[in-house]
Amino acid sequence: MWNEPGSFLSRRHLLTRASSGFGMVALSGLLARGALGAQPRTGNANSLSARPTDFPATAKSVIFLFMSGGVSSVDTFDPKPRLVRDHGKPMPVPVRPTMFNSNGNIKASPWNFQQYGESGLPVSELFPNVATCADDLAVIRSMTSIANEHAQANYFIHTGFSLAGHPCAGAWMAYGLGCESRELPGFVVLASGGSPLGGINNYSNGYLPSVYHASMLDPTRPEPLSNVVPREPDRRQRLRLSFVERLDRQHLKTLRGAEQIESAIQNYETAYRMQSAVPELVDIKGETRATQSLYGMDSSVRETREYGRQCLLARRLVERGVRFVELTCLPHAGGNLPGNPWDQHGGLKAGHEEMARQVDQPIAGLIQDLKRRGLFDETLVVWAGEFGRTPFAQGTDGRDHNPFGFSVWMAGGGIKGGVTYGATDDLGYHAVEDRTTVYDMWATVLHQLGIDHETLTYRHGGRDFRLTNVHGNVLHDILS
Repeated sequence: MWNEPGSFLSRRHLLTRASSGFGMVALSGLLARGALGAQPRTGNANSLSARPTDFPATAKSVIFLFMSGGVSSVDTFDPKPRLVRDHGKPMPVPVRPTMFNSNGNIKASPWNFQQYGESGLPVSELFPNVATCADDLAVIRSMTSIANEHAQANYFIHTGFSLAGHPCAGAWMAYGLGCESRELPGFVVLASGGSPLGGINNYSNGYLPSVYHASMLDPTRPEPLSNVVPREPDRRQRLRLSFVERLDRQHLKTLRGAEQIESAIQNYETAYRMQSAVPELVDIKGETRATQSLYGMDSSVRETREYGRQCLLARRLVERGVRFVELTCLPHAGGNLPGNPWDQHGGLKAGHEEMARQVDQPIAGLIQDLKRRGLFDETLVVWAGEFGRTPFAQGTDGRDHNPFGFSVWMAGGGIKGGVTYGATDDLGYHAVEDRTTVYDMWATVLHQLGIDHETLTYRHGGRDFRLTNVHGNVLHDILS
C-alpha cells in the first residue's frame, strides 16, 4: 500500500487505518497495561519512600549472611555417610572439570554430625551455636550455580547474571520496596571483611538509578562511612545543599528522564541525614553487656568480635527500617586472600574451623536477638556461599569448587523452621531431588517481601530486566 507517491505507508498509519483502527486499539491496550515496560512497577524510579507491595508481605527486611569463598556442604549441613565408608576410594562416577583439576579420591568429613532440636535437623560440629537454632532453619540442600569461578559465581548469586553490570539483590529490593527509614538508605553492606572477588560490582545498582547502590559501612574504621563527619557548620552545609538542589532542579526541567540528576538530589539529601544517623547507629555503648556477649563481642578471637559487631549492627539497621543488609566475612589468620576466606583448596580442616569460629556464635546470637525483640518473623535471614565444595579431595587436604549441588539456609520472615528441601546424591556431588537455582532463592525472598518476582522489572536497552532473569519459582514447601 502507498501513503503518497514515492513513499510506503508507515506502520503507525497502517495500524490506525487497517480494520477500522483495531490494531491501534490493541496497541493502546498493551501500553496501558505496561506490557512493553513503559512504566516501572513502583512509579518514581528514584524514590526511596516505602512503596506498596503486590500482596501482603510476611517479611520487611533481609539480612544476607554471605559466606564468600564457598562453604563445603558435606562438612556443614548435608551429611554423607558414604564419604566415611568409602574414604580414600576413587570416585565411582565421572568427575566434572574443576577449578584446578588436581582431583584426588573420596574424602570423608573431618567433623561429625548430630541431630538437633525437635526437628532432628543434622548439623556439623563446626556450628555448635547455630545448631541450637536448628528448629528455625530451612536448609536447601539442592542449590546449584552456573559458575565455577569465584567472581562469576559471586556475580551470579548476587545479581542472577554471571557477568558484571547488573543490579544486585539488595539494589532490586530497595528499588521495589523503598526504605522505611528517612535517615538511612535502603541497602547497606557491612564491609569489615572487604568485597568478595569481583569487587564492588557485587553490590552495584547496575542500570537501576544510582540511589539504589549499596552504602558501604565499615564499623572498624574511625569514620565508618566516607565523609560522614561534617566538614562545615550545619547551617552552611544546609545552605550549600539547597543551592545545589535549586540548580539541579532547574537543569532537570530542561531534560527528559534525567535519572542521574534526580538520583544525585536524593543521594545528597540521604547523605546529609546520614551524618547524624550513622554515628548513632555504630555507637553500641547503649547495648547491654549481655547483648554484646550474645553476639560474641567478648570473644578472645578478633574475627569473632568483628563479625559479631556486624551481626549486631545488622539487627540495629533492620530495626531502623533498612530493607537489605549484607554482611562480609573477614579473612582468617591462615592468610588466604581477602574476598574468599572459605576457599580451602588445601588445609580444609584448619580453614573451615577458623571461619566457623568467626561466624558461628554471632549468627546464633543474631537469630536469638531477633526473636526476643519480636523482629524474627519480619526479618528474613539468608545464609549462602557462591557454590559448594567437592566430595573428593583436592591434593591431600582440600576440596575444589562444586557448583552442582550445595546447601544454603533461610530463617525467619515466614520461613518454615527445622526442615530440609531437596537433596544431593549419596556422595554430595550433584543435586538430584528438587534441584534449586539462585533464581528460585531470590524469587522466594521477594515473595516473602510481598513482591511477585516477575513484576519487579526495569527497562534497559530495550528489554525488561529482573533479578530472576526469565527464571525462578517460589519454594512454597519451605514457607510457613
